[in-house]
Amino acid sequence: MSSPLRDSGKHAFAPTVALLRQRLAGPRQLKGVDEDAVPERLTPAAVLVPIIERPAGLTVLFTQRTAHLNDHAGQVSFPGGRCEFGDPSPIFTALRETEEEIGLARAAVEILGILPEYRTGTGFSVTPVVGLVQPPFALNPDSFEVAEVFEAPLAFLLDSANHQRHSMEIGGILRHYYAMPYEGYFIWGATAGMLVSLHRLLHGD
Repeated sequence: MSSPLRDSGKHAFAPTVALLRQRLAGPRQLKGVDEDAVPERLTPAAVLVPIIERPAGLTVLFTQRTAHLNDHAGQVSFPGGRCEFGDPSPIFTALRETEEEIGLARAAVEILGILPEYRTGTGFSVTPVVGLVQPPFALNPDSFEVAEVFEAPLAFLLDSANHQRHSMEIGGILRHYYAMPYEGYFIWGATAGMLVSLHRLLHGD
């Protein structure tokens, strides 16, 4: 298990916590970056986009899912999952699922706001909840769901030069998706799409 902040060099845009608070506090008028061929019936879900305030700059925490899971096995993702009956809000769901998956205490997360709903081709309507985490904090990943935890610089992830556009044919349907390869990790699909939504919000696109 690792959580390194790797040297990523200099990037054109390094947002501050103050900017994140300002932009995420406003009303959501952006359109989400959705996958193609979205099913009509969607399962509500929520994820936490954990932004870590490191001395060298802001980072984003990801999980690498284990290979045996039914949904998105082996993929890089944000901690989160389906909304359960009785969850009062997507924020509650995101914090609950994060605590269950990686052991990050809810009290350690300052909620900054939410991003536009992301609808996936696998049948989920996902609410991305952006939270700020200040070290030190403790993690206890669930080994059944999480193979690894790692961090990547937020500046790298928000640099449009690192936003690759890919496509693949699944079930006879051509689907398009974003990808942001980083230091051997392939960040793609819904996870990359949510980061593109954050990029658009911060840049006012």
